[in-house]
Amino acid sequence: MNDAFDIVEGDLFIDGGRIAAVGHVPEGARPATTIDAAGALVLPGFVQTHIHLCQTLFRGLADDLPLLAWLRQRIWPLEAAHDEATLSATARLAAAELQLGGTTSVLTMETVHGTAAVFEALAPTGLRATVGKCLMDVRGEAPARLHQDARAGLDESVALHRQWHGAANGRLRTALAPRFAISCSRDLLEATASLSGELGLLVHTHASEQREEIDVVRASTGMDNLAYLTAVGLASPRLCAAHCVHVSDAEQALLAEHAIKVLHCPSSNLKLGSGIAPVTEMRARGISVSLGADGAACNNTLDMFQEMRLAATLQAMRSGPGSLSARDAVWMATREGARALGLDGEIGVIAPGARADVIVVATDGPHHSPAADPYSTLVYGCRASDVRATVIDGEIRARDGQLSWAAWPELRAAANEAGRAVRARAGV
Repeated sequence: MNDAFDIVEGDLFIDGGRIAAVGHVPEGARPATTIDAAGALVLPGFVQTHIHLCQTLFRGLADDLPLLAWLRQRIWPLEAAHDEATLSATARLAAAELQLGGTTSVLTMETVHGTAAVFEALAPTGLRATVGKCLMDVRGEAPARLHQDARAGLDESVALHRQWHGAANGRLRTALAPRFAISCSRDLLEATASLSGELGLLVHTHASEQREEIDVVRASTGMDNLAYLTAVGLASPRLCAAHCVHVSDAEQALLAEHAIKVLHCPSSNLKLGSGIAPVTEMRARGISVSLGADGAACNNTLDMFQEMRLAATLQAMRSGPGSLSARDAVWMATREGARALGLDGEIGVIAPGARADVIVVATDGPHHSPAADPYSTLVYGCRASDVRATVIDGEIRARDGQLSWAAWPELRAAANEAGRAVRARAGV
């Protein structure tokens, strides 16, 4: 996934957590570990730019609802019911699913409380994660536990930044995460913009996901989402805006002008009935559009293969076959994800000096063969279960369906127990 789209047959040599050679093993090198990737594709690990790890335990509990009802009736009560133990369990469950399916990096928005527990749970998994504590100072119809004074929320975000940014050999980073315009005061958004500039932090939020949400924002601000985010000072290359399903020409112009990153979640947008984002038009303007599964409460899987396939096929329906090619989809899942995180050149590419975040994907099954074109095979033929190995920072984190850092039966039992506890507290 370099700029030339080179496809290389040969070895990939990793040393000290970074890629040392592509196509050959340097003379005299003595690898401690060898992965046989015969009959497989080796590519950069997937970068998912919109996830809610805290919602993984909510899988199957919020089906068949539009966005705002989904939040009010299910997600907010469930998030309010989390404690540190259940947040740890949901993060570990998500990390397992992501790594077994080839995702090596995520940008995740957690809930209002307990985000330190998510960092603590992620550290031993090896997942590369940029984590934001959710900011919500306008209660609206959310439970009281999800309402936090703007200053207190930002102070807690700064404390998390001081403790965790750059931890785990740089794999863990922090972001600022105001949920969306409906749940945040103008004062909070303006203060977030100021703090983002001061600390150089990404801002991870939702924008223009669904028409009812857009109507609420217009009624309260007199502006569309992107115009409002620009007015409060958030428009910058650090802003990562999830969804952007319903964006006018004027809003797309703002996205392009300010180099705002768009985080496209096709499965979630379909399941919540939100719509189909104008991805081909945004990309034609030079807007960075990457991919994410969103959360298990609105997808219900964290499978990047599914997101790539849907991204390509939905744009074929909107703009014609080939308007978003399989190669484009793989680029969005790797290079554009790295660009959104400010890590282009570090991850999302196989090149000497880049971080050794790579995956091995089998292509020798009946649903692949004959695997004539690697991009088509990955996007239209492969599944998460085809991932044979996931390597992050040069460490094997998953191989042949097994995790290096946890035994699945124990992890699953803990997740099931935590899920029952959250449901009981939430009354869902």
